[in-house]
Amino acid sequence: MTAPEATSTRPYLIRALFEWCTDNGFTPHLAVRVDRHVQVPREFVRDGEIVLNVSQDATSGLHMGNDFISFKARFGGQPREIMVPVDRVMAIYARETGQGMAFPPPDEAVDELSQEPQDVLESSGESEEQAAAAPSVVQLVSTNHESPEDDGPRTPTPAGGRPALKRVK
Repeated sequence: MTAPEATSTRPYLIRALFEWCTDNGFTPHLAVRVDRHVQVPREFVRDGEIVLNVSQDATSGLHMGNDFISFKARFGGQPREIMVPVDRVMAIYARETGQGMAFPPPDEAVDELSQEPQDVLESSGESEEQAAAAPSVVQLVSTNHESPEDDGPRTPTPAGGRPALKRVK
């Protein structure tokens, strides 16, 4: 089998990190990019993303296949069927430590993020060809909030004292 024909490593890595979390007594969480292919309670989706607790205590009938992750879970006391395509999983990590792995977005998500909405192009007076030919401008912003008089490195303290996974776009 050549590289272009090989299956994705994502489902295998997700299963491996899930097993690592459970073996070490950690609570595995999935960060999922929600679109029309993802079956989750929409009222819990924030900014097109949802974080799911996939521990044995929080799920029933958990199945982690190569194409889909499916299980039953309670949201607000209501039992729900959850189905997530593996390629929509952005990260898997341990809630207690924040250790885990992040994955690149699916190809369709990259295409959607790189395209400007048509109404923005029309309001700017640019054609699609002009917009595509124009270079993209990216501004880098420092996340270092130290003042010059600080003597040493600052250790960030997460809110609530728990580590958190922060997605940087």
